[in-house]
Amino acid sequence: MPLVTTSLATGRLGLLVPPMPPLGSPHDAGPTLGTTKNPTFGSTAWVNEIASGAEHAGATGIWATDHLFWRRPGGECLTTLAVAATATHAAALGTCVLQLPLRGPAAVAKQASALQVLSGGRFVLGVGVGSHPGEYDLAGSPFHTRGKDLDAGIAALRTAWETAVGSGAYRLEPAPPVPVWVGGSSPAAIRRAATAGDGWVPLFVGPERFGALLGQLREAVVEAGRHPGDVPAAVVMVATVGRDTARAAAAGAAWLAALYGIPAKAFERHLVAGPAEHCAETAARYVAAGAAHVIVFVAGDDALAQFRALAAAYDRLGIPGGPAVDPTHDMAGVGA
Repeated sequence: MPLVTTSLATGRLGLLVPPMPPLGSPHDAGPTLGTTKNPTFGSTAWVNEIASGAEHAGATGIWATDHLFWRRPGGECLTTLAVAATATHAAALGTCVLQLPLRGPAAVAKQASALQVLSGGRFVLGVGVGSHPGEYDLAGSPFHTRGKDLDAGIAALRTAWETAVGSGAYRLEPAPPVPVWVGGSSPAAIRRAATAGDGWVPLFVGPERFGALLGQLREAVVEAGRHPGDVPAAVVMVATVGRDTARAAAAGAAWLAALYGIPAKAFERHLVAGPAEHCAETAARYVAAGAAHVIVFVAGDDALAQFRALAAAYDRLGIPGGPAVDPTHDMAGVGA
């Protein structure tokens, strides 16, 4: 099955849908969402507010992360993006990233196809392996074979989509083109993106490191017999916006430490913190290094407010850009 050509206009920002506040926090909606302190957290109204608010602020991509088991509440990524599709008009909708080894590829293929139809061709299926053995244990999946399982899973996705053009009695239809983006910054992830991906999206790499890895990716793409432009790259920028740089850095690192359950010091070199202008300039450095799209992962519970400030500062830089995803996905012939 041919890989799917997907173009992202250079220089635009996206927003990663934030996790819900931890249980017991002042923002917690309680064990039964929608009935206690904050009726909108985790609800369709909350997702709509995040997605539509981000798009109104200039986001050309709405992204959702994937954890089946995690340290704090969080929506399921594909379900969340289905809701976001109804609240947005032009923004790309992507998983960043779905841990495919934890799921059945055939079911994911059907879900991805459905989301592509429901969103009018705006969906991007980002896939990866994750890095949390405990989550794999709870899901009943082997952690040590996750790389091989991801390779097999990507191949299985494409095989499932191919059945739409077969003549057998059972086919996965409709099956519009679904771009598969590969997450991760390891050599294996870069190889995987170059040979089997429609795009690449790493996390926790600075602009300089991103540029160096992108050079490696392009070399690998050419070695695989493809054109470098066939595999565009996005990047996740972790940011905390605040007037006082030191306070923003401390707050963001503490927030990430609580989210991941590891010391705050581990995030110091990965977190972009400070005034909106500084964060916007760092996003611009990623674009200068070759990023087609910068996904903003706000390290804080007020993600939308911080994104709005960052996006406004970014727009003042005057970086050109256009629609997030090529709208020419062939949707002809897709049934109602």
